Amino acid sequence: MASMNTTFLSLGPVRLALTAGLGLTVSSLLPALAIDSPQWRGPDRSGSSSETGLLTQWPQEGPKMSWKVAHCGSGYATPSVVGDRIYLLGNDGLENESVHALSAVDGAKLWSTRLGKVGNPQQRPNFPGARSTPTIVGSNLYAMGSDGDLARLDTAKGEVTWTKNLRTDFGGKPGQWAYSESPLVFDNTVIVTPGGADSTVVALDATTGQVRWKYASPDADEAGYASAVLVNSGGTQQVVQLLSKGLVGLEATTGKLLWRWSKPISKYGANIPSPLAAGNWIYTAAAGTGGGAIQLQPGEGPGFAELYFESKLPTAIGGTVKVGDLLFGTTQQSLLCFEAASGKLKWEDRAIGAASLYHAGGLLFLHGENGTVALVEPSAEGYREKGRFTPTEAPTKSNPMEKSWAYPVVANGRLYIRDHGTLWCYAVK
Repeated sequence: MASMNTTFLSLGPVRLALTAGLGLTVSSLLPALAIDSPQWRGPDRSGSSSETGLLTQWPQEGPKMSWKVAHCGSGYATPSVVGDRIYLLGNDGLENESVHALSAVDGAKLWSTRLGKVGNPQQRPNFPGARSTPTIVGSNLYAMGSDGDLARLDTAKGEVTWTKNLRTDFGGKPGQWAYSESPLVFDNTVIVTPGGADSTVVALDATTGQVRWKYASPDADEAGYASAVLVNSGGTQQVVQLLSKGLVGLEATTGKLLWRWSKPISKYGANIPSPLAAGNWIYTAAAGTGGGAIQLQPGEGPGFAELYFESKLPTAIGGTVKVGDLLFGTTQQSLLCFEAASGKLKWEDRAIGAASLYHAGGLLFLHGENGTVALVEPSAEGYREKGRFTPTEAPTKSNPMEKSWAYPVVANGRLYIRDHGTLWCYAVK
């Protein structure tokens, strides 16, 4: 029998494994679909992946751990995963914040490139550290450090192509807890949020780093802690970003302000969860104030209609995910399920408390702020847990207020959990 050769076809975040041999026929194509997570919150920034074939129930001890490494640097940054590589930010003390490339096979470090120092080291409460998720587009990686150091690197060796600093180059004004944004990249454009009066949001040429446009907020918004999303409304692409004083929609090609929604303003100065968009519908939240949704309306007028805004809806750091007509997210105490269109609560359960969410294989993966990891069926009927576990040998936190804030990632049949300098990989295919 002829030997078999396997070829991987890269299609953005999707890689198709095609196995061909002598006498190739349609039936000899193996339907093995591998889904990457090349940026913040997955393939399209929605916190969801179309990956299938994952475990629907975990053993009592949790899924099998493939490997664990404790050398990826400190911080709260969520990794990106593309093919057989993992990319993440981590800091070594307060003077060195870096991008690391690791092997997805065993976690071995492949290269490391310093971005700069840790931003705002004297925070109150004090949680200095790496925060952002790198964005990978083809052979290029875009990363932003907590002090506003933005860089384009090649993924092969981590060599820097260009750099900017949001403070010095744009007069940027971050919030108390420094920069946390993960760069948005589309159409050879990079979107970042320096904050401040002159360059609240900027668009840069992805190849050269040159400025394409600037949005100067009349309210001189500080940068929030969210990351922008791209929305297509009525044929017009919009950059939607949660700033310190509300949610804004900007024309993607010019930076022109299209609308502003001023309700989502955190009473703690902590606008953290990234906007969640599905078509013309957008959900966002502000800590201590509430969460709500709007419907974009192309044409004249305010640009959107408010659907609802309620103080008891999810506002926790871990964000929300949309599954069909339902939304799932957490408060500081519970997991909530509610109707996306109306905000009507379906059920509430203490589950594992405040958590970050990821949706893949038709299931919810939760990483609790207490370190617990859970698998949950996204049912409208009630809380249905399919397994939970606590990662082994979790790092000790010196600050009692510190939590496990990194989001879970599911990519190519593996679950990645990060807590400060430790990264765990679990087989969930």
